[in-house]
Amino acid sequence: SRLVGVVMDIANPFHTQLVQDVQDAAERHGYDLVLSTLTRSRDEQRAVETLLDSRCEALILIGPQAPAEQLAELDRQLPVVAVGRPLPAAKVDVVRAADDEGVVLAVEHLIGLGHRDITYVDGGRGAIPLLRRHGYQRAMRTHGLGEQVRVIRGGNTEESGALAARAVLDTGPAPTAMLTFNDRAAMGLLDALIRAGVDVPGAVSVIGYDDSPFSRLAHVDLTTVSQNTPELTEHAMAA
Repeated sequence: SRLVGVVMDIANPFHTQLVQDVQDAAERHGYDLVLSTLTRSRDEQRAVETLLDSRCEALILIGPQAPAEQLAELDRQLPVVAVGRPLPAAKVDVVRAADDEGVVLAVEHLIGLGHRDITYVDGGRGAIPLLRRHGYQRAMRTHGLGEQVRVIRGGNTEESGALAARAVLDTGPAPTAMLTFNDRAAMGLLDALIRAGVDVPGAVSVIGYDDSPFSRLAHVDLTTVSQNTPELTEHAMAA
């Protein structure tokens, strides 16, 4: 069929960026894409079933949530590549950025600017949030800032970033810098800080993660960690 199926979360801007790059990579390899989306009423299993019914030759799953055993069973039916999620126990090809190292680089960037009081807004439960959280903690301790480690409960949405900002502002002086799990949380954080009259980046520097398209808008100009989506998707298509 020369069709590759892609499962994506329609509410996630980073997934949108990945799909654009997957399309470019697919065309270079002589394939076309069939997209199947996750929504409030449509789960991952249903999205995958749609792609199987569409006679796709292979599947690229962006940040899949299914258990490793279920993904391995799917991989026995046709080639499956997971993008983003670590799956050490599953016999499924995985292409992902080193999430912990990405956060380490962000922390070191802030330390290089003179920051010492650096707070991390967590991404919630899951393998990727765990890796990024550990990256933050490791970088702080490596640079002798173990006593400054502070992880605030968060998530992967704008609302979670706004809640984190209020939590910081309600508990005393704000840190001089904050890292967030992703760009969506960073946007919510920025909005809440600015509404509270906090000068960003004058009083508080903010770094996101993913290098989403909206982070590059002139009025946002968010410092963020890129996962190099063209290379991620090229490796996924090649696999």
